[in-house]
Amino acid sequence: MTNAFENIPEQQKGEQTDFIHFADAETRQKAHNLFLLAKERLKDISNWHQISGPGSSKFSLTDAQGNELYRMAQKDDYFYIDLPAPGSIAGSGLDWVMIESIEEHEDANAESEFITITVRPVVNPRKPDTAIANFYDHSATNTFIVERYLNHVSAAVHGRNEVPNTKDTNIFDTIRNTIIALTASVGLSGPQWKALVEGLLKE
Repeated sequence: MTNAFENIPEQQKGEQTDFIHFADAETRQKAHNLFLLAKERLKDISNWHQISGPGSSKFSLTDAQGNELYRMAQKDDYFYIDLPAPGSIAGSGLDWVMIESIEEHEDANAESEFITITVRPVVNPRKPDTAIANFYDHSATNTFIVERYLNHVSAAVHGRNEVPNTKDTNIFDTIRNTIIALTASVGLSGPQWKALVEGLLKE
């Protein structure tokens, strides 16, 4: 079995961030049930704003053309983030990512089980001739993990290679992306991911 953390891309440049939340259960079966609940919540990307609570960014799952999808996330799906901040011109006011991998190992009888979802910034699928539509460039990733180990369940977001997106961008997006990227861990992304990982494990 692959370890969940082996699915996190290697850190090579820029910043890295890690947000994690833990919950303990009385029994392994209860921990497994919480894992299943959190896993379904993680794959229900269009409801992340409800899971995260008031003040959260809005998330919506789409296909490769930017059409809204009303189902659980799958590999190669896109989703956008509507930040509570000025949006990018390239993203038509939104920040876009693509799901490049989903790895799952589910076994109630095993010592551990997990799901990982890794996403990467992409161009706006509704305007594919534009630049990368995200405040980070294409080298950045976020890996979302829900994992059970014995009676313990964790939810985490691991950011890697977080470099501001300033290549081939217009002046407004260059300034906007730089400011948001450089303040992400304490400004927008940090509180958002903290709220998400806590919400995923609420019973």
